[in-house]
Amino acid sequence: MNQGQTIFSQIMNYIPKHKFDFCIKKYRGSYKVQSFTCWEQFLVMAFAQLTYQESLRDIEIYLRAMQSKLYHIGIRSKISRSTLAYTNQNRD
Repeated sequence: MNQGQTIFSQIMNYIPKHKFDFCIKKYRGSYKVQSFTCWEQFLVMAFAQLTYQESLRDIEIYLRAMQSKLYHIGIRSKISRSTLAYTNQNRD
């Protein structure tokens, strides 16, 4: 049984979240964001990159299959393909 953090969580610990939050404030990345935060978007896209997902459909299917573990890697909200498409189109 797993006693520690997931490998993805260990990798994301190398990303300085305070610098990420500073950039979000500086460039107003959270402007009119209600539920799917910029940090969660970053986590989803990093997860997709590390697992070699090729499309939004692949990302959505993979994340739904791992739904019980999403909270532990830092993704708190429910992920849908339309949410990913909208955020990737409208956020830098």
